[in-house]
Amino acid sequence: MKVKRDTLLLIACLVWSAAGINILRIGLMAYPAYLSLLNIALSLVVFGVFQVFIFGRLVRKHTARIGGYQDERQFFLKFFDTKAFIIMAVMMAGGIGLRASGLAPERFIAVFYTGLGAALLLAGLLFGHNFGKAVYVK
Repeated sequence: MKVKRDTLLLIACLVWSAAGINILRIGLMAYPAYLSLLNIALSLVVFGVFQVFIFGRLVRKHTARIGGYQDERQFFLKFFDTKAFIIMAVMMAGGIGLRASGLAPERFIAVFYTGLGAALLLAGLLFGHNFGKAVYVK
């Protein structure tokens, strides 16, 4: 199943936004019992670290890679390369395992998942922004 090259950015937008919303929801559901300025600050640090050092770079890298495709139509899963899919799988398995094992305290889930989910959601929105630029600003 092939899609237009720019549609890969929209697919990335939808995938990362859905993941971000889900992780952010988990964090926010756990947050009320741990709401404090320190925890909010820690969530902002988690958000900043993931956005600056991981997801921001990932968005730029994959947007450039997709833009460099010569063929107009690409296989729909080419919105990421193999390495990105592996990273996504490891993060998902790690998160599910961490929560299922009970090793992470609820406070950690609240603080970390809120920051991580917000960074994932922003990455998805940035892919959407890049899709809009690619389609409507030529």
